[in-house]
Amino acid sequence: MSYFPTFLNFENKKVLIIGAGKIAHNKLTHLLDFTKNITVISPELSSIMTDTLEYNSLEFLQRKYTHGDIRGFDIVIAAVDDISLQEDIYFESRSHRCLYNCVDIKKYCDFIFPSYIKKGDLTISISTNGSSPSFSKHLRIYLEKIIPNSVVDFLHQMKNYRTTMPKGSERMKFLDEKTKQYFDKWKDDE
Repeated sequence: MSYFPTFLNFENKKVLIIGAGKIAHNKLTHLLDFTKNITVISPELSSIMTDTLEYNSLEFLQRKYTHGDIRGFDIVIAAVDDISLQEDIYFESRSHRCLYNCVDIKKYCDFIFPSYIKKGDLTISISTNGSSPSFSKHLRIYLEKIIPNSVVDFLHQMKNYRTTMPKGSERMKFLDEKTKQYFDKWKDDE
């Protein structure tokens, strides 16, 4: 079965990351593009994880995970080397009705971390459903090179139009024409 592509609203959502190694740090840095309401539990921290936690003023509990720690969290990520702990947390997450992701057992993941591009309000998500993470990565790199940085200002301008112009067919036509002009200019600049 494939994962359904969706974008989650992280406002008022609490995230828990269990672990503080390289993979946990990678997941943390991705999440920081969207929320800072993140808590990390781990008995040890690398220097880079310490720096990231301090820089972003994130909550850190320096200890091993214990049953019940996921209570009150909406999203839980287990990035630990202990497969049986990942499995235990998954089964615990079922009774807490939170979304769960772990690094080693795909069948226990409610969601996966796709490759993505984020430039201002533009977010493009890329997934091969686990078939080839390297393909997702290289497609992301390719797309990042061809999407101009001017998209950030363009989307800001479009948001402003949408909030200041009255709704209706006139606005839709205007916004569609502006977008077409942007893409035409983008193609000419290549």
